[in-house]
Amino acid sequence: MMSELGIDPVSIDVGGVLQRSVATLYSHLVTRPTGRAVRLAIETQLAEVSGPALSLIDLSEVTVLDFSCADEVVAKLLLRFLGEDRPGDAYFVLRGLRNQHRDPITAVLERHSLLAVVQLEGAGFELIGARTEMEESTWEILEEAGHVSADCMVEMFPGEAERLALAQLVARRVVIQHADPDGYYALSSLARDLPTPPSDAKE
Repeated sequence: MMSELGIDPVSIDVGGVLQRSVATLYSHLVTRPTGRAVRLAIETQLAEVSGPALSLIDLSEVTVLDFSCADEVVAKLLLRFLGEDRPGDAYFVLRGLRNQHRDPITAVLERHSLLAVVQLEGAGFELIGARTEMEESTWEILEEAGHVSADCMVEMFPGEAERLALAQLVARRVVIQHADPDGYYALSSLARDLPTPPSDAKE
């Protein structure tokens, strides 16, 4: 599916990036300078991709994540690729989230009015961050379908409010709108084609 859409998969092991960037043996993201170094390393890796990319940010090997690092690594990374001046056409899925990751990531997403598609360790995909009830329900419909073609738009999203919410999800880059093959794609449906993070990572 990803090859049909012309989207390159990019898997990023944040724990590995941390150890290479900060030269530490510990997978602890606990200071803003550390988070900034990791984010810049991720941006450098994404700069090597010429076309659209689905970036899977794997947090399964990160033991500790504080609010400042969640802000640097997650919120600022999403913000960098959200605006019209973004350096590339990248979409993001956060993978391997543990319970201790969720609170700081949710907090910084809500603070910046951001949305993210996440996969909790050993579980399915969710939408977290600042969102309306209509955006949530519309995302869930597309999440279950995986792909909705242009011909099925009215059937799947009969209300104008739903279609407006879908357009908002595209603008917020948690849904991909593609011309050929046409329609709307859930990021999770594309991420499922890629290897999952290890399920036996330690808490």
